[in-house]
Amino acid sequence: MLDALSERLQGAFARLGRGGRITEADLDAALREVRVALLEADVEFRVVREFVARVRDRAAGAEVLQSITPGQQVIGVVHEELVAILGGGQEPLLRSEDGRPTVVLVCGVQGSGKTTLCARLALHLQRDGLRPLLVATDFQRAAASEQLRVLGGQIGVPVHAEDREAPASAVGKRALAEARRIGADAVVVDTRGAVALDDGFAGELAKLADEIDPDEVLIAVDAMTGQEAAAIAREFDEAVEGTGVVVTKVDSDTRGGAVLSVREVTGLPIKFITTGERLEALEAFHPDRFASRILGMGDVVSLVEKAKETIGERDAQEIAKRMQRGEFDLEDFLGQMRQVREMGPLSGLLDMLPGAGAMRQQLQIPDLDERFWRRSEAIILSMTPAERRRPEIIDGSRRRRIAAGCGMQPADVNRLLNQFRDARKLMQTVAGGKGAGGLGRLFGL
Repeated sequence: MLDALSERLQGAFARLGRGGRITEADLDAALREVRVALLEADVEFRVVREFVARVRDRAAGAEVLQSITPGQQVIGVVHEELVAILGGGQEPLLRSEDGRPTVVLVCGVQGSGKTTLCARLALHLQRDGLRPLLVATDFQRAAASEQLRVLGGQIGVPVHAEDREAPASAVGKRALAEARRIGADAVVVDTRGAVALDDGFAGELAKLADEIDPDEVLIAVDAMTGQEAAAIAREFDEAVEGTGVVVTKVDSDTRGGAVLSVREVTGLPIKFITTGERLEALEAFHPDRFASRILGMGDVVSLVEKAKETIGERDAQEIAKRMQRGEFDLEDFLGQMRQVREMGPLSGLLDMLPGAGAMRQQLQIPDLDERFWRRSEAIILSMTPAERRRPEIIDGSRRRRIAAGCGMQPADVNRLLNQFRDARKLMQTVAGGKGAGGLGRLFGL
């Protein structure tokens, strides 16, 4: 996620901190690299200009340049300014306070992922203890209503979808009546997308919003469109008075222009980002955590939250204890692999740990994707229980037998064993409290 930008920024600041004390010339050189990196990441020019100016004003002071650790001080200033342009603090989803259902209206251009986002929001509300209803008002895109029905079925959420085409406002009015009838206390409304926000489309959205009086008007923008996403969000905000933005497909974006531009350009908070294909891949947006991930500082808090949600706090505590005792073996790895996969792409999880780039190199994993999981699982399943518990007994003949059992080469087996040994060392370091704040402390051990 934002790999290209993250690598460029980390490289600039790594060079800045190598020589101990730094001069204003050193700072200017680093900030030139930062400016180029942000522009290449398709961040809006005005946002880049003001961001760099604020960083320089704060970092050029004597208390920073003459400090014992000036490089770290500058990175701290950059982190704070990144948090500022990302919105400062997290802004949760607004809720109805008058006893009526909470209504969320989702809008955006075609291809921004609105319909899937609606299902993800419904799942999010459901996990918060609400009973949501999904509403389809898009009669223009073929099978849009059917897609919402399928998604609703996957998460056990009812869907109000009408077979006959009708104005979106009329559908919305009937959907609210349906919500009251079935006892739903949250309503998520999907709308049709358009290539451009013309007057007719804007009027249709405004009329729907007037009819259903939403608590939230969320504008979905595609991270892959870069700074154009911010311009799109601004147009929709002017048409329907948005309350927040959701940036979709952030995991596929190596640049960062959309996320880093949208708040400054629109003034609207980023409420959520989506980071994968699964319906669970919806993350509440925390500016401070996101800025830390961009700068390679990790986001262990989010990682632990994911672990507790997916694996369960008790299981996570047991894993941490076994790591501390050095008892984590291939049986554990196999058992936890399927649970960890539920947390999202492996590359995204590693991004939440400090020094993720170095960790990728140490683990020697060239392609952190589903293929890595499948190959690892196949190799481990070809081992005997004794081999999984005691990998050290696997010699040359056992490697050949394991490889034949899963249709791979002995070198593949050897590579997995080396990766596992390196990973176990890293896990023991983190679990013991020597890295990332210590998983042991995070889990209260």
